Amino acid sequence: QVQLVESGGGLVQPGGSLGLSCPALGFTLDYYPEAWFPRAPGKEREGVSCFSKYDSSTYYANSVKGRFTISTDNAKNTVYLQINSLKPEDTAVYYCAADRLTTGQRMCHTGRAAYWGQGTQVTVSS
Repeated sequence: QVQLVESGGGLVQPGGSLGLSCPALGFTLDYYPEAWFPRAPGKEREGVSCFSKYDSSTYYANSVKGRFTISTDNAKNTVYLQINSLKPEDTAVYYCAADRLTTGQRMCHTGRAAYWGQGTQVTVSS
């Protein structure tokens, strides 16, 4: 069974940090571009951090540049998202996604991917 399973969400104060993890089960991430999509309350899912292994390119939405870092560990078959300097507007359910037949940037721009996780809630509040 193919799965992406996010974890690491929680309640954090503004200015704080979180590290999200997303191991892949049932398939190998080695050749898969990967992405993180937060869905804020009342909004559509938005591709904010996307990575393509074939050229090691990374795309970040302007709203997260300098604060979000996407990374991957092939040995652990896991994609990560480090979130620093959290803002209340970062509150969202965060989904990881992967798709071998596209690029990271295309995933971010189209919002389409073959595999999605179930999401992990990040709440930023004092």
